[in-house]
Amino acid sequence: MTSNDRVERAFEEAKARYADLGVDVEAAVKRCAEIPVSIHCWQGDDVVGLEGKDALTGGGILATGNYPGRARSGDELRQDAAKAFSLVPGTKRFNLHAMYAETEGKRVDRDALEPKHFEKWVEWAKSLRIGLDFNPTFFSHPLADSGFTLSHPDKEIRAFWVRHAVACERIAAYFASELDGVCINNLWIPDGWKDVPVDRLGPRERLLASLDEIYGERLPGVIDTVESKLFGIGSESYVTGSHEFYLGYAVSRKVGVCLDMGHFHPTETIHDKISSLVLFVPHVLIHMSRGVRWDSDHVVLFTDDVRAVATEMVSLGMWDRIHLAVDYFDASINRILAWVIGARAVQKALLSAFLEPVGRLEELEAEGRLGERLALMEDVKSLPFAAVWDYYCRSQDVPLDVEWIREVEAYERQVLSKRT
Repeated sequence: MTSNDRVERAFEEAKARYADLGVDVEAAVKRCAEIPVSIHCWQGDDVVGLEGKDALTGGGILATGNYPGRARSGDELRQDAAKAFSLVPGTKRFNLHAMYAETEGKRVDRDALEPKHFEKWVEWAKSLRIGLDFNPTFFSHPLADSGFTLSHPDKEIRAFWVRHAVACERIAAYFASELDGVCINNLWIPDGWKDVPVDRLGPRERLLASLDEIYGERLPGVIDTVESKLFGIGSESYVTGSHEFYLGYAVSRKVGVCLDMGHFHPTETIHDKISSLVLFVPHVLIHMSRGVRWDSDHVVLFTDDVRAVATEMVSLGMWDRIHLAVDYFDASINRILAWVIGARAVQKALLSAFLEPVGRLEELEAEGRLGERLALMEDVKSLPFAAVWDYYCRSQDVPLDVEWIREVEAYERQVLSKRT
């Protein structure tokens, strides 16, 4: 029996098991393949960017490790990302930061960035038939060294960062018009104090004014989101852009909210927040990440937290308003392995959620049979999900689990090991 025969046989048996619970497995596989997941560029180069800098600086974030083979140019980063994409099933997008502009060696500061500096990315995206998302970059810059940007007390420094954010709005609109008609433009700033501040209100008043200036004109195709953080390196005691601040801003100004799984208290989960947010804000962006103690950006795994987020998203079904991206960086392991581990974990979580017998569970809940509801939720976990996952990968023409690892090993020997 060939490998394909084994996959097909196991799938048919699994399909029958799920059918007993009213789950249409073929429909679940098809729907899962249609949900876009935005894969982040910064895993491929340790958040260094293409501005000529040697390392990530400032911003309360840190990429640790020195595994060989880091992408050193836009061409290498695109090559590596395309390889990672070839190993992940489903619909993919690519998520860029402004610091990945390509300026042909010319000095272009961030407030002067234009769509032309991202033309190579657009042509590459067209060749892969994917969309692009975007982020202004408020770190690794001399005017961010103080730890403050849009809430800086110096009005000239604030004005620089406002101009940068407005430039990014135009670039996001360019992506939307050139590609699939939409671009999520997510704003995160590192602003905050390392130790206890006296004035907590002032920075937030300045941030409020800066954001109002940035979002004064809404451009077609651009979905604006704002992202909070509990704390960062250098902002352990106070973060200007807290969850409460951005939630209030998003509700009052009708912009989207980004929830990063690693930006909350270590014991706090975010899946329960989604159904509340969609009642009040136009868009919710989920950054799939994995917090470990204080660090928010570990490689995503197929964990209960990730599955819970996917289940909530599938249950709500608001795919025009709820968006999914990955966000992490690990420089201690092969970067393509890190990319693919996380992206495949998110795809597994989505497929698992689409395979849940929601109709039966809702019926039990409506009838007040809560014990049976809980029992079925538990028993579903041991259904033959792996057989459906293998079929999904085969149908998307990507390698099965374990098989794909050998492809990355070969790519490391042939490509990454030759980088110095």
